[in-house]
Formats: sequence, structure tokens, C-alpha cells
Amino acid sequence: MPKRNLTSRQCADVLRAIADETRLLIIESLLAREKCVSALVQETRRRQPHVSHHLRILRDAGLVEGLRDGKRICYRVSPRLQRALKQSRRQALDLGCCLISFPQSILNPASRE
Repeated sequence: MPKRNLTSRQCADVLRAIADETRLLIIESLLAREKCVSALVQETRRRQPHVSHHLRILRDAGLVEGLRDGKRICYRVSPRLQRALKQSRRQALDLGCCLISFPQSILNPASRE
């Protein structure tokens, strides 16, 4: 994420944001490609208000961003998170206080085919 190490508080905020099964499912889904809320509702099998709540938490933590498409809002992994993952040779997100790794199949959707 940032080039400098995060403070303990900042690291705790990011960890808190991803410390939920639904939010991890959302991040994994968005690592594959941008999706609108309705697709995330279907994939996670959660209700729309529940998914929107989790997206707000991820957005506030700077992990995802929303883009308006008419009446719909579609989400993607934030450019900052994408850069951090691409720069990592270990397929991990270095928060400065810890590393969070993602399965190779999630980071490279083509390898799933």
C-alpha cells in the first residue's frame, strides 16, 4: 500500500477492514475483475444491504473504489492495492506490520482456465 510502513493504528484499521469472511470474498471476487453490487450479491449469497455495508468498510479503508455506471455502482480493487500487489514478488500485500498473501489463482485469473 503506502511506500512507508503503516503505523500500528493504520495497520489495525486495514486488518479490521479485511477481518471478515464477506469482505474477503468481495476482495477475492474483485481481484478477478470489476463487478457491480448485484453481481457481488449473487456471488457472495448475501443480501444487498449487507454487501453494501461491507463495501463501504472496504472503501473507507482504501481497498476498493466504486464507479457509478448509470444507476448502478460497480466496484474494483483500488489502484493503490493493485499496485501494491503487482510490486510484491511474493503475491502478498505488505502492510508494513505484516504480509497478507493471496492464492496465485486469485491474482492471476487466467491460471484458473
